[in-house]
Amino acid sequence: MYQKPKTAKRMHFDVIPRAVDEYHQQLRAYPDQTVEQQVNNPVWHIHGGHPPQSHMVVSFGMLLNLASVAGAKDAKGLWGFIRRYAPEASPETHPDLDAAAGHAVRYFADRIAPTRVFRLPDDRERAAMEDLVARLRVWDGGLNDEALQSMVFAVGKEHGFEPLRDWFKALYEVLLGASDGPRFGGFVALYGIDETVGLIERGLRGELVSA
Repeated sequence: MYQKPKTAKRMHFDVIPRAVDEYHQQLRAYPDQTVEQQVNNPVWHIHGGHPPQSHMVVSFGMLLNLASVAGAKDAKGLWGFIRRYAPEASPETHPDLDAAAGHAVRYFADRIAPTRVFRLPDDRERAAMEDLVARLRVWDGGLNDEALQSMVFAVGKEHGFEPLRDWFKALYEVLLGASDGPRFGGFVALYGIDETVGLIERGLRGELVSA
């Protein structure tokens, strides 16, 4: 609202994830901005000139996707994944992240879970996902978001997806029950290599459709 006050706004629940991530993006940018940039930053006005520090090492959008596959009932159910991805983080040192994790679990249960629609992959998608599983099984690049994203990207390209967004859309629809989602490499890094392999295999067997 601050950036375009005269533009019509969509004020409904679906804007919450993006708004949360944009808010923390502005918080992270604030310390390195000039004074002029700071007073033009929405968080300066939101917090009366004294914005807090953001500890969101995982985006709210990514927490939502983690909640969708982890079966967590509260924030504690997500922290095992978060700590592996960001070992320096804890509920005590990252209270805003802890709060966001709890909100993500509840938002997923209330707003996303009732609307998810999973599907089976077609033959080309199945072949690509089987290839992705094979590469993940021998992956030795650690939990590096960018390296994993590049590998997933390469799989889609080698299997002839054009445009490549159709490859990622297939992953989201088969594995998450939605037509869009996070950067898949970042999702794999957060959820875990073995866990992602297991999720893809469940999708290929049709277990997510019947769940």
